[in-house]
Amino acid sequence: MAPQSHTPTVSTQTIYIKGDLVLFRDVEKFWLGKPGHTFVGRVERSWTHVDTGKVLYDLTELGSLSYRAGIDPDYMRPLPAADAMHDIDTAPLSETDTGAMTPAAVAWLRQHLGQDSSALPARR
Repeated sequence: MAPQSHTPTVSTQTIYIKGDLVLFRDVEKFWLGKPGHTFVGRVERSWTHVDTGKVLYDLTELGSLSYRAGIDPDYMRPLPAADAMHDIDTAPLSETDTGAMTPAAVAWLRQHLGQDSSALPARR
């Protein structure tokens, strides 16, 4: 039997800046099965822990506007704008049935058509 090679896994560290939207999971609440373990937050600042040297973040929990300090970035994930806007960007505009579009796409169309009903905005 040939020996198995073990390639070390290199993890990439995401660096967040003030204003970034993130998804955070409170790992203690998660493993204990408690409610409210995952929330969307906005990065307010980053700082380095004096004892461990690890970069931590302070977030504003957007659902309740509460401030959460000392968040470990291992339990944060970025919420990219492209993902949030995907349904609008891929809306089937040629469909006559608006039921085929998501509510966000319909709202975007209504907003833009309400401003100038002569034409849709130019596609980029």
